Amino acid sequence: MKISEILNDFFHLFIPIKCVNCGISLHDHENYVCKECLFKIPRTDFHKFPENSVSQVFWGRVRLENAFSFYYFTKGSILQNLIHEVKYRHAKELAYELGKEFGNELKGSNFHKQIDYIVPVPLHPKKEKKRGYNQSDWIARGIADVLEVKVSNQILERTVHTSTQTKKNRIQRWENVKDAFEVKNSALIENKHLVLIDDVITTGATLEACANQILKVNNTKVSIISLAFATD
Repeated sequence: MKISEILNDFFHLFIPIKCVNCGISLHDHENYVCKECLFKIPRTDFHKFPENSVSQVFWGRVRLENAFSFYYFTKGSILQNLIHEVKYRHAKELAYELGKEFGNELKGSNFHKQIDYIVPVPLHPKKEKKRGYNQSDWIARGIADVLEVKVSNQILERTVHTSTQTKKNRIQRWENVKDAFEVKNSALIENKHLVLIDDVITTGATLEACANQILKVNNTKVSIISLAFATD
């Protein structure tokens, strides 16, 4: 056993690391959230069914190859607690771990063999500077490390600093973001299949706006995935 592992085990005897959701001490190979809490979060299995609830959100709105989410998101749920930790309590590493869970779920499929880049939905530079990181980027890193695919933040940029989407209806959300994104490097993505990723899909307005910009580039394909799909 390495010295670092011995010291880590010794440290945990006296200052156990707690699950960010339930507060129990974590076991070996658990990071930030315990396996019991992860098991309680309902999974969608949407990646197994092309005509799922997420893909239906985008029907008639934007041309997509695939669209699905990993978990169901409901108010007051374990997942809401975890995403709150990620977005507002600087738990970017938790976003990475949740991304790895997502990646392990996808590993048995052929989905990742069809894509060229995972593209996190970008934050406006002002918002990213305030938060310190982009949570979608860290989710994407977790997925990418498991599936051994590339993440690129050099493809899409958010050029308009929009107001929060939280209390807006579907039409208001679309009006708020429809012109907020631009492709930074068209040559890089010609003839490529890109996967856009966000933390939670509600109305899909932000992802639709991103996809529309990418699809303006010659012979591009777009899929959309998210960590969670809001059901209420």
